Amino acid sequence: MQWCVMRDPAPPAPAVRDGEQLRHLGRQLEERVDVVLAKTVARSHEAGSEISDAAKRRFERVCTLSTTAVARWMAGGDPRAGLETGREAWEIFGQLAAHDEASLKEVTKRCLRWRDAVEEVLHQCVEELRMPADVLADARAMLRVTLDVTLVRVCEMFEAERSRTEEELARRQAELAFMATHDQLTGLPNRTLILDRGTQMLGRARRRQGLVAALIIDLDNFKAINDTLGHAAGDELLRAIAARLDAVVRDTDALGRIGGDEFVVLAEELSASGGAEMLAERLDAALRAPFSIAASGGIPLTVTASIGIAIGERVSADEFLRDADIAMHRAKWEGKNARVVFESGMQDLLHTQMALEMDLRSALEHDEFFLLYQPTFDLREMTPTGLEALIRWRHPARGLVQPNDFIPLLENTGLIVDVGRWVLREAVRQAATWRDGGHPVGIAVNVSPRQLDSDQFVADVKETLSESGLDPAALTLEITETTLMRNTEETGRRLRAIKQLGVRIAIDDFGTGYSSLSHLQRFPVDSLKIDRSFITQLTANPDGKTLIHTLVQLGKALSIETLAEGIELEQELCMLQAEHCDSGQGFLFARPLEAGAAGAFLREARARPAVSVAPAA
Repeated sequence: MQWCVMRDPAPPAPAVRDGEQLRHLGRQLEERVDVVLAKTVARSHEAGSEISDAAKRRFERVCTLSTTAVARWMAGGDPRAGLETGREAWEIFGQLAAHDEASLKEVTKRCLRWRDAVEEVLHQCVEELRMPADVLADARAMLRVTLDVTLVRVCEMFEAERSRTEEELARRQAELAFMATHDQLTGLPNRTLILDRGTQMLGRARRRQGLVAALIIDLDNFKAINDTLGHAAGDELLRAIAARLDAVVRDTDALGRIGGDEFVVLAEELSASGGAEMLAERLDAALRAPFSIAASGGIPLTVTASIGIAIGERVSADEFLRDADIAMHRAKWEGKNARVVFESGMQDLLHTQMALEMDLRSALEHDEFFLLYQPTFDLREMTPTGLEALIRWRHPARGLVQPNDFIPLLENTGLIVDVGRWVLREAVRQAATWRDGGHPVGIAVNVSPRQLDSDQFVADVKETLSESGLDPAALTLEITETTLMRNTEETGRRLRAIKQLGVRIAIDDFGTGYSSLSHLQRFPVDSLKIDRSFITQLTANPDGKTLIHTLVQLGKALSIETLAEGIELEQELCMLQAEHCDSGQGFLFARPLEAGAAGAFLREARARPAVSVAPAA
């Protein structure tokens, strides 16, 4: 074994009585390195000590290095010349022992077997060369020094390696513990740690008579970010959202991420009068400012969230999160971007909605959807100009399900994309049939925000027009103001692509959203559908007429058609005609009709002479 030291000076060599003969013996030993190795290996094999093949090879390398080093020392070399060789040997032995590839006891035994093998070879050399016994004694003394230093250094290296191994193990255990309790993307506590902290908070609240709240924040339409900008953008946005939320919660609150786009806040020591609701407002306000992330190409992203709140004592943290989750789903059901506090009875309602959702998932496959068509009229000529397609659901057991009961579910589950594609194709096919039958009417189809989140919708419109042969100008796609404002850049790009096909674009429920004049000018809009809530004010509110006048004049200033929704009274019709509103729709003219009845309505209308309404003075 190599005797060289790493820091201390070389150990004193024994007094040499015949230097020339000792040097000759050293040279002989170096020539028999392979013999020493073979003897050492044989001794280990006889002892029956089993180690891995990799460890055996490392032992054999050390044996060769050490024999060469001690032989060169005997041959007159400088003890310090073997420093690097010795360091390698010690490190190998220390690592073998520290990493449990071989025990420290096995390392020591192999060192002694090597010593015995070297002594045997030295003894043979001395006999063959007829050297005096004192030369052998000097060589054995040098060998003993080498072995002593080696064993000491191996122990030192073993301790150093074991310390490093233990530190690495502790570090990895800490990493694993962190990974087990934290979300890897955001670094926030995960569900496991949140439940633990929730349990602690509930326990403190019972002892101190305090108030605890759980708030679940679920991002609205987050899937659209991943679908349109990619998962890298989605991940970057989630990290930015986590940072925003973390900035507004208190040090005593617990913020975590418990799902793909779902965060949770646990708060204690809240005021009984609206403390949880105030926290929800802060969280909501933190998300309002647009996010600017690199992966979006500089496009600002607007995020909304549905927040469910559970307040008060619970048996367990699991139950606490469950109630907050139920309230969050209620907020989704109510149209998203809302805050709802859990109340008893919500769970039963959620179960009802879940059952309805399960039925809804198979409705398209089982042909349970059908369309009704409500005519629209030119308010000057009082002739039908088109029809709006309205989806209905006839459930085999529930009967006719109202749109307000299933359309939000279609939106929340994403089923609206497939159902919306079916509505588009069915409505366009029916419109083509009517036009082929001599009725020059258009068809209007409502478009979901989810549909406009993907370029696939543009392809669907193009394919549908091609299949049906319908004149693109006869198709109007109705989009709400809120949809326009969700992602103005991407939505505008897709609408312009649709407009290039020759299709008309209408803003539905105009006046109820938050589009500005500048926004209207950015989008290729052909028609403004004035919401029914404004029409009812014509007779009920003195300011109603002024409001309608403003909306109609806005349309005229932008060269955009205005269409009034929900006309039910003759008085409403007269006032709209006096304001020169272009078109109208409502029960006063016709209720939504099935396809056959709508065709008959068009035939009857065609047979009647047009009635021109004189403009108001």
